Amino acid sequence: MWIWQQTGWPNFHWDKTVIEPLVRLTRLNQGILLGKMFSHSQDKSESFLDTLLANIVHSSAIEGEKLNAFSVRSSLANKLGLSEAQPYPTTEQTDGLAEIMVDAVENLASPLTLERVLHWHARLFPEGDSIFHPVIGGQLRGNTPMQVVSGRIDRPTVHFEAPEREKLDRALNEFILWFNQSRDDTSLDPLLRAAMTHLWFITLHPLDDGNGRITRLLTDLALAQAEQQSVRFYAMSVGILANRKSYYEILEQTQKGDLDITDWLVWFFETLNDTFDEVLKQIDQTVFKTNFWRNVDQTALTKEQVKVLNRMLDGDFTDGINTSQYHKVTKVSKPTATRHLIALVEQGCLEKSGAGRSTRYLLR
Repeated sequence: MWIWQQTGWPNFHWDKTVIEPLVRLTRLNQGILLGKMFSHSQDKSESFLDTLLANIVHSSAIEGEKLNAFSVRSSLANKLGLSEAQPYPTTEQTDGLAEIMVDAVENLASPLTLERVLHWHARLFPEGDSIFHPVIGGQLRGNTPMQVVSGRIDRPTVHFEAPEREKLDRALNEFILWFNQSRDDTSLDPLLRAAMTHLWFITLHPLDDGNGRITRLLTDLALAQAEQQSVRFYAMSVGILANRKSYYEILEQTQKGDLDITDWLVWFFETLNDTFDEVLKQIDQTVFKTNFWRNVDQTALTKEQVKVLNRMLDGDFTDGINTSQYHKVTKVSKPTATRHLIALVEQGCLEKSGAGRSTRYLLR
């Protein structure tokens, strides 16, 4: 039996002794991240744009589709009213992706409707966009059984089978009603609601294609509603892509199980926390880089020295750099590389470690 065939579907339940501490930890990490972002002096609009870009590009990559990030970024900038120094040509597809991403995170007060979901789908698959794999955007799937399969055509492995078409309309109406009403349910933590949203909609699998991307849009909407703000500083799709194998494994395990979704919730919150951690690392790295340059007289450095220091500040050469590596990066001679590195030590930018062939130079 699939999960949607269980008696009581979709009344999910979970082990509170496992999930409640995890929810509290996630809330704490979410608060730390938002606090750091709002106290950080960098341009919030640029951070917002970069986050939406990461969400779009990584969500498509989960499905094996590679987008032109420059085109998507320009579409987002146009949608957000931001100017770019070097705008890139956009397409109907990238404009559509930008539109639905912004709608999902900015229009928090707008109720979810089937028309809204189908509009997202239509923009996801513009007419005539794919000759080899045509998908009619903006409509629910047909009567053909919807299965997720792999392996040989003559001996496929069925990982999941969605509800029959005749049950779909009622099931979707039930989901949409729950999504709108649960937003004001004080007994349900909003982060739990986001995790349930993801599992519920992907299990219905109401579309011929794009179910995963629409599901992640709905998850972004639920997370934005959980924070009661549209400005996004993290992209959960980045975390899902990094854990794509386990993502599909936990979905299959849960959809073949009963209504106890404890394992799914654990995976969801652990992935969300990993996403927070990565963004916090980036913030700390940016702050460190900013503070580093505040204490350095760049006019006393060569362009090669500045290039190497920026590479090190961006996370390259975490174990330090040696003369040969400096020579390869900057194309200067090895004697010049040695002089540059010694000068950086004297100016307090680097510190020397080891001796002879083991000599390395690390950031101070």
